[in-house]
Amino acid sequence: MTATLNPHGPLKGKVALVTGASRGIGAAIAARLAMEGARVAVSARTAEPGESRLPGTLGEVVNRLRTAGGEAVLIKADLARADERESLVARTQSLLGEIDILINNAAITYFMPVAEFTEKRFKLMMEVQVYAPFHLAQLVLPGMRARRMGWIVNISSPAGIDPKPPYTARGRGGTVYGMCKAALERFSTGLASEVFEDGIAVNAVSPGLVDTPGVAVHGLINDQTRDRVQPIEYIAEAVYRLASGDPAVLTGRIAYAEPLLKELGLEPSPLI
Repeated sequence: MTATLNPHGPLKGKVALVTGASRGIGAAIAARLAMEGARVAVSARTAEPGESRLPGTLGEVVNRLRTAGGEAVLIKADLARADERESLVARTQSLLGEIDILINNAAITYFMPVAEFTEKRFKLMMEVQVYAPFHLAQLVLPGMRARRMGWIVNISSPAGIDPKPPYTARGRGGTVYGMCKAALERFSTGLASEVFEDGIAVNAVSPGLVDTPGVAVHGLINDQTRDRVQPIEYIAEAVYRLASGDPAVLTGRIAYAEPLLKELGLEPSPLI
């Protein structure tokens, strides 16, 4: 199957904002939404080469989408800062229009035991992974409520599930990361209940283990985990489906990408 972009797809006329979109999962989600006609704003801290030690930039993502025939803009933003979150939403609205779809994917992650975790790193992780999605949702909700339509998808992780005995060294250092994802999931279901009558869907998607630059830098793929690696197309497809489904039916879900697609009877599409 060849990947194609349909400018008259189900998301034609919709504006999507995807954070953490310079590479990996965020870039894949942006591509999948653009494939169905969405006008996409991609945001991250890395806009141009040399701004990160990891491969991938917003500029490259925008070029990829535009080359395929999509409409996309890049907006560099540090989501640890409230003023840049506010500017991100305002600029997206100015360049593309009111935001219909918000994908909270951005993250900054440190893996270390609780006894060694510094206050600075703890606060930074909570700011980017928990409060930034909360704040961005606050910023887009007035417009969504006015139109009685909107979709918010938060990217979670199996790390949000409580560890169970017997305890081993596996996963040590992931407590704070798990705290962030557990909080994000509870936020997702709580907000879903608050805005259900406004026609707004709020969901969380857990991608499982995906081979991305961020995963590689933390060494999360090894001989013990390699058999659990999931193609990135699964998470992109799951997010698209939750960002376009009927808010009266598909909301308040903590969904795992592959099981969700099986439930809906879908296969992931190749990406542009």
